[in-house]
Amino acid sequence: MKTKTKPHKIGLVSLGCAKNLVDSEKLMYQLEANHFELVFDPVDTCEIDTAIINTCGFINDAKQESIDTILQFVAAKNNHQIENLYVMGCLSERYKTKLQEVIPEVDAFFGVNEFSKIIHHLGGTYRTKLLGERKLTTPSHYAYLKIAEGCDRQCAFCAIPAIRGPHISRPFEEIIWEAKTLVNQGVREINLISQDTTYYGIDRYQKRRIPELMETLAKIPNLEWIRLHYTYPTGFPDELLQVINAYPNICKYIDIPLQHINNRILRSMKRGTTSSKTRKLLDSIRNKIPEIAIRTTLIVGFPGETDKDFRELIE
Repeated sequence: MKTKTKPHKIGLVSLGCAKNLVDSEKLMYQLEANHFELVFDPVDTCEIDTAIINTCGFINDAKQESIDTILQFVAAKNNHQIENLYVMGCLSERYKTKLQEVIPEVDAFFGVNEFSKIIHHLGGTYRTKLLGERKLTTPSHYAYLKIAEGCDRQCAFCAIPAIRGPHISRPFEEIIWEAKTLVNQGVREINLISQDTTYYGIDRYQKRRIPELMETLAKIPNLEWIRLHYTYPTGFPDELLQVINAYPNICKYIDIPLQHINNRILRSMKRGTTSSKTRKLLDSIRNKIPEIAIRTTLIVGFPGETDKDFRELIE
């Protein structure tokens, strides 16, 4: 790739999930450290001379939104409203070669873990000492905190392991440091995210450390709310419920993607659990934390699902 003249003002568009947003925030901090001017999610291309689009490549609607956004900025480039256009993230990681063929107007495509390449391509210096530093794009009172990358699960419907690679837990102390840094900046609510938060620690520490992590976070002064997302139901650590119950600043809320309840469909989905185990887990959560709010996601129309399977899920 040919390095272009260093741009003056960069607009960054972040699509997809909160995990993608954290990546965008980290890239923005690196860009500001290199003295680039930044506009987050620019509504007017007249504000910028360079656009970076952080894409999502997970489901069809998200892929279409990413492509539509790229084409919108291609039109702006063709109309000489912007000079440079770069694409990064999950769609770029998954379909880079094809995208290069069909959208040649994009100056360069980058994958999900190529921040240093982006910075160097723009004529800057990648600062390794800034790892973990971010420019928050959320309202000042809350932030997302990513505790791991990738996923070791092999769910039949999910492309995340192919895009993001295997599960890699961040060091425990690094997460606590980042949480304290966020609180010192005025953040009062932290939302813990990763592809599989309940798996945290197994690869790095040979045990699940999400209960210990939550407990340590709960003891940080001035951290008023902690919310837990993306808790995989298989292998759910029972002691996590005890920790949620024990600390008033841990929200009585859990995000647990069940996807289905029929045994045959769960098997086809490669979810590693059964209907009875799912029901027992939900009963356990309700019994131990009666006031808890449970958020979930469900898939209907999975290949092979019958009307009877669907009715079982509805019930």
